[in-house]
Amino acid sequence: MARYGKEHKQATKRRIVEAAGRRLKRDGIDGSGIATLMADAGLTNGAFYAHFESKEDLVANAVVEQLREQRESFSAQPPDRAGLEQIVRAYLSVQHRDNPQGGCASAALLDEIGRSTDVIKRAYTDGVLVVIDDIAARLAPDDSQSARVKTLSVFALMVGTLQLSRALVDRELADAVLDHGIQNALALLLGAEHQN
Repeated sequence: MARYGKEHKQATKRRIVEAAGRRLKRDGIDGSGIATLMADAGLTNGAFYAHFESKEDLVANAVVEQLREQRESFSAQPPDRAGLEQIVRAYLSVQHRDNPQGGCASAALLDEIGRSTDVIKRAYTDGVLVVIDDIAARLAPDDSQSARVKTLSVFALMVGTLQLSRALVDRELADAVLDHGIQNALALLLGAEHQN
């Protein structure tokens, strides 16, 4: 007879995945060992294999969860072009820049995901395309597939802008990079009339 029910096991797994998402965004995939990831969830190493086949499995789950949360955050904005502007401004904000562990998995982990296994890359690809397709549907409600590549390009610009701003020691310059990134992303998404 099992000591804990299925719901307890699912809740524990969810707790591990959520804690791992924060740690991975802060310390990276390579900088986060199983012991640390489990300790963050308040569990021992021994509990790890009851929930995951490998660290790769946990990382893939954490990436999927992080992207699901990002999609929910973006979806909470109005479904019109004003909502798109709010998404861009929040993404390229000083608050987001200064809180990597609470922010975007792409900005925190993209370089490591690019060097990861196909399992992690597939989890990322599937998750990010759901986020991108939601945004593309705002741009072109009747043909969101046509807006997919454009949206991916703008998202790449936003991720790179956030990463560069985080890397600059000169805060004034870092802030200016964010401001220009906002204007560039809005111009590409919504047209030149949104530049100020």
